[in-house]
Amino acid sequence: MSPTTLPAPPEQGHVTFLGAGPGDPGLLTLRAVEALANADVLVAEHDVLDVVRTHARQGVSEVHTDADTTASSTPGTGTPQLTVVDGASTTAGVPANRDAAHLVMEAARGGKRVVRAVSGDPGLDAYAAEEMLACASAGVPFEVVPGVATAVGVPAYAGVPLRDAQGTDVRFVDARTASDRCWTEVGASDGTVVVSTTLDSVAAAAGELVSAGRKPDTPLTVTVAGTTTRQRTWTATLGTIAQTLKQAKVLPSPEGGRPVIAVVGDRSAAAQRDRLAWFESKPLFGWKVLVPRTKEQAASLSDQLRSYGAVPHEVPTIAVEPPRTPQQMERAVKGLVTGRYEWIAFTSVNAVKAVREKFEEYGLDARAFAGIKVAAVGEQTANALIAFGVKPDLVPSGEQSAAGLLEDWPPYDPVFDPIDRVFLPRADIATETLVAGLIELGWEVDDVTAYRTVRASPPPAETREAIKGGGFDAVLFTSSSTVRNLVGIAGKPHNVTVIACIGPATAKTAEEHGLRVDVMAPEPSVHKLAEALADFGARRRLAALEAGDPVTRPSERRPGARRRRSTT
Repeated sequence: MSPTTLPAPPEQGHVTFLGAGPGDPGLLTLRAVEALANADVLVAEHDVLDVVRTHARQGVSEVHTDADTTASSTPGTGTPQLTVVDGASTTAGVPANRDAAHLVMEAARGGKRVVRAVSGDPGLDAYAAEEMLACASAGVPFEVVPGVATAVGVPAYAGVPLRDAQGTDVRFVDARTASDRCWTEVGASDGTVVVSTTLDSVAAAAGELVSAGRKPDTPLTVTVAGTTTRQRTWTATLGTIAQTLKQAKVLPSPEGGRPVIAVVGDRSAAAQRDRLAWFESKPLFGWKVLVPRTKEQAASLSDQLRSYGAVPHEVPTIAVEPPRTPQQMERAVKGLVTGRYEWIAFTSVNAVKAVREKFEEYGLDARAFAGIKVAAVGEQTANALIAFGVKPDLVPSGEQSAAGLLEDWPPYDPVFDPIDRVFLPRADIATETLVAGLIELGWEVDDVTAYRTVRASPPPAETREAIKGGGFDAVLFTSSSTVRNLVGIAGKPHNVTVIACIGPATAKTAEEHGLRVDVMAPEPSVHKLAEALADFGARRRLAALEAGDPVTRPSERRPGARRRRSTT
């Protein structure tokens, strides 16, 4: 008699309740990033989806609350309308009676690893206890990954300490659900009160505190969009906050008001904000900066701009295409394998990519570079080679350019160099500087077109309108071709936009197109260009403060305002 085969028990799922913090993606914890990378299903509030989705693995199913419904509903009330986005980015509506808890449980029962992401911290900012109890009742294992609570993170970014050396009492109040008894208790205390409310209701919350016993001259700060580059903070008192917001032309919102954090309390904390407001005082805080490069090229540059408080917007101005006749490239790659070359010199990341793709086509890998000396024109190109598994033998010690590479390139020596030929895979529009310099050093050069650069397609209409209408605060030009191509596909940047160029040749091209150059890098490096723009922004901010003027972004200037030329 054959043994009976029992069906395998269903695989048990797992739920991670994850705090995504108050808005800055950099505030995610290491455990949060790890959980997101292993998730099968991501269930997220709409306002945190962009914070967490970049850490989710490719193909993860996303479930998030609908933006319109979320904006008009109070957390913990009603049933959110949900939208499912699968790995193929197709969208299908989910019936309103299938709330987040139901979707979490359904996925977990199916053996999925579910991440339930909420804004701030699951225990303080969100009403996640019901969903946790549902998991516990169903025997579904779960964990809680704390996040930076909004009521704690936002004041830190606004430069408002919640406690002093004497250990001031701190109370947290959600004005949207606070009872009369709650207001009475916090009004009777003399400690710090952190109020979660909306921009439209902050004056009413201040009135509740005054009615409960707080003095009208008690200082408070109000911060909207905290920890993001849209953050804005006002300093006032309980009695003057309504007038302060009116003077700032803060209009009522049709959606019921944007969430804000108001900190009420000690005078010294409000007085210290001018010195402690580290986030809003970043040199390019809130600047929308146009980066006319592809996403791959702009990655490190965009990260650097974000560190200065800017909001980079990447717009490719060129597209890379294979050469029209691939035979020359094919012969050169075969020559690498057969020992035709002593050196191969890479002048761009695109050249590395072109050779790598040709290698893969022939079933080759980095081992094919054995016995060949490899040169890279700069750090980014060298990093692309290292990612390919090739460590360059030569990178310029000084200027990262063709001229800098020639400064360090050894002359051909027939005694020590058995082969006198260099393979130079480049763009079809590359300059002759490197070729001429290598020939002068005694080398034979196979100058091969590895890829063609063509003008990219125009960006979306809204981007073109922002470029021409002054919607960008600055634009970084990294070559003369980026100037020509951007103007060609999108139009000329508005007069109020700060123009930053990587060097004299690029600046000359910009001026030939009618642009006034404000910033020039001290050396031809994209990172030095970003540094120079940050220095410009810092000087501009300091000048406004010294003059007693409000600190504004270039795009907030009066249209058509004249600008003085200022290069660095």
